Amino acid sequence: MRKRNDPAEFIRDKRVLILIICLIASVVCISTMGIQQGLDLKGGSVIQLQLEKAVDTDTMNIVTTVLDKRLNLYGISDVKVRQSGNQQVVVEMAGASPEEVEKLIGNPGVFEAKIDNQTVLTGADISSVEMYQVSGQQWSVPFKLTTQGAKKFAEKAKGKANHEVFMYLDGKVIDNHPPKLSTDLASGEPATELEVSGRGDDEKDSNEEANEIYTVLKTGSLPVKIHVIGSNTVSAELGQKFMEGTLIAALLAILAIFTIIYVRYRKALLVFPILFTSLSEIVIVLGIASIIHWNIDLAAIAGLMASVGTGVDDQIIITDEVVTHKGDNNRRRRTRTKMNVDKAFFIIFASAGTLIAAMLPLTYVGFARGASGIGTIAGFAFTTILGVLVGVFITRPAYAKFVEIFIK
Repeated sequence: MRKRNDPAEFIRDKRVLILIICLIASVVCISTMGIQQGLDLKGGSVIQLQLEKAVDTDTMNIVTTVLDKRLNLYGISDVKVRQSGNQQVVVEMAGASPEEVEKLIGNPGVFEAKIDNQTVLTGADISSVEMYQVSGQQWSVPFKLTTQGAKKFAEKAKGKANHEVFMYLDGKVIDNHPPKLSTDLASGEPATELEVSGRGDDEKDSNEEANEIYTVLKTGSLPVKIHVIGSNTVSAELGQKFMEGTLIAALLAILAIFTIIYVRYRKALLVFPILFTSLSEIVIVLGIASIIHWNIDLAAIAGLMASVGTGVDDQIIITDEVVTHKGDNNRRRRTRTKMNVDKAFFIIFASAGTLIAAMLPLTYVGFARGASGIGTIAGFAFTTILGVLVGVFITRPAYAKFVEIFIK
């Protein structure tokens, strides 16, 4: 005969073991991989870009790839580039101002070199780009041409020694004091090694110009023109205040839960398991977020709190189904308790299914569109669904086992 209030039986139950394993794994993942914070918590900028026309999937992939390469190569940290429909791109980043990024990505990046107003070289003729060099106010970006590019340049530059070579980026002259074509390059013999050069106002300006040219040449040109249609910046200090406010709200919520449950049941034994179950749910969701690199922002935190709220509600349903039948005799108590817990889980699964069904359209629309406002709603919906699933399949079954064994 199994004894009631048996801790060993509780620990050996597979539902409790699954909860313990998930908790340990989540703590390890959070400790080793960390939690990615959204821009509204750590500070940063969101920039919305508009393409000049709607494009197909392949062209959009080229656009997002080129932008991602440019921003990372330029040295901007924590960059995320994602499409939003078929004509918009959203860039999230930290460590750079929207104006700086707009200057870098707001143009296609079409490179041309002209002699006597005749194009002798384009970005498509470049095979590789070397690291830029800066000496005082003077800078240069060495690059190598493809075989065909070298032949084309040699043919068009033949006999034009000492002619000025104007280099353009998106139709704008890179240097108003262009270099002159050397005698060697005007001989008609193909040469694969060339360089773009210019002069800044000071060494800092030269470094910025050289880095910009190097980045654009290295990553290639965009297939369509784009322009910035909106931007939003959150400072790191404001993000810290958001975090502090969130922690205060969480502590107040825990205190409210503690008070309501104690007033409802007058049993301190029930308060701590419910709080522990809710905290376990939070830890497991954060562990999953660290594994899939899901950003935890204010919307995600709101979704997490919503799922915890439904979790507390479900635990109260389980508890009510058990304590309302406490008058049964001891021989039938365990059977009756299990039947009541099963009845409670029928209600819980129906409620969870309804909530998930309501959140799925928001998740789909947010991921399909990806715009900042809709994306925020999608973050809330996805985190809520994830929290509900963790609760229904991991934390609440373990709490139900606790109720079966320890609640009289």
